[in-house]
Amino acid sequence: MRRRLLLLLPLVGFLLLAGFLYVGLSLDPFHRDSELLANEFPEFDLPTLEDPERRVDVSSLKGEVSLVNVWGEWCPTCKQEMPQLLDLAERGVRLVGINYKDTREKGLEFLQEFGNPFEFNIFDPDGDLGFELGVYGAPETFLVDRDGIIRYHHTGYITPDDVEQTILPEVKKWQ
Repeated sequence: MRRRLLLLLPLVGFLLLAGFLYVGLSLDPFHRDSELLANEFPEFDLPTLEDPERRVDVSSLKGEVSLVNVWGEWCPTCKQEMPQLLDLAERGVRLVGINYKDTREKGLEFLQEFGNPFEFNIFDPDGDLGFELGVYGAPETFLVDRDGIIRYHHTGYITPDDVEQTILPEVKKWQ
């Protein structure tokens, strides 16, 4: 009897492992809540992409609702979402970019080719601000209220449906 139970142990172990893998692999990593929700945007002091002499800090995000979009020239989905960001800017939504882990030259070329919906772009070549935000890839977008508090976090590509069904309602909610 004891021998039979020992023979079942590998089967039980396999079934447990399979169950954990099934649950873990069924989770969508793009739909995770940011740990920064309802917290202040992290402190920073960085130059803008457009003008290396101009420095911006967290105070530049206060006073009006802003969508802060993390992007990079190296990011293919950033190129895909640019029409949606241009549309949001045309609708009066204030957009601030974070050029993440990029070179100044490549970032400027990207904006020249795909358009620039951003009021300004924070230049984050080493990814330090991205690290503080918990960014693990681009694109990611944060909605920051007038007081500099993060109210919404969108991970991944913003689709046209996201603009209508999620982004614009969130912006209106915090204006």
